Amino acid sequence: MNNSALIVVDMVYDFTNPRGLVYYPQNKLILPKIKQVIDHCRNKDMLIIFLQHCYRKGKFDKNLVDMRPNCIEGSGGEKIDPLLEVDEKKDYVIKKRRYSGFFGTDLDLVLRENNIVNTVIVGTKTNCCIRATVTDAYYLDYKPVVIRECVATNSDIVNEVHLTDIEKYFGEVISMKEFFDRLEKGDL
Repeated sequence: MNNSALIVVDMVYDFTNPRGLVYYPQNKLILPKIKQVIDHCRNKDMLIIFLQHCYRKGKFDKNLVDMRPNCIEGSGGEKIDPLLEVDEKKDYVIKKRRYSGFFGTDLDLVLRENNIVNTVIVGTKTNCCIRATVTDAYYLDYKPVVIRECVATNSDIVNEVHLTDIEKYFGEVISMKEFFDRLEKGDL
């Protein structure tokens, strides 16, 4: 088993579907690219983890005080986009209520149990959930790798600023082509 895991961040209905509560068109554009990455990772038997932004229905959550409700449990908005098929036997789905996939979840435990060193991170929102997850991966001594064409937010400028910071301070930002090449060579 290799020491890399693909972490798919928050590619849920409310973010990826035009009828979703916090939909960004950029998320629809990265979906097929993320699907390609998932397929390549499956072919290489890489661990795949889906982070699922999800708030408890009818319960107070401080995170929702200053933002419009979204990804509420049972609403359908929290469901992973159907284009990204979850393999129930192999993949992990980890619910989260904060930007970082590590905060208040068992992501770190799952990664350690599987001897993971490299965290390949794709999904949405680059300036919030991607950046927070990358930062915490770095602080926990993982090697974060972000695939440039597979992350997005609601502004291309904001997206690029955060990718620049991620590459400068926390990990690598690589192209899909470089990712596929490295995956083939066993460099990830």
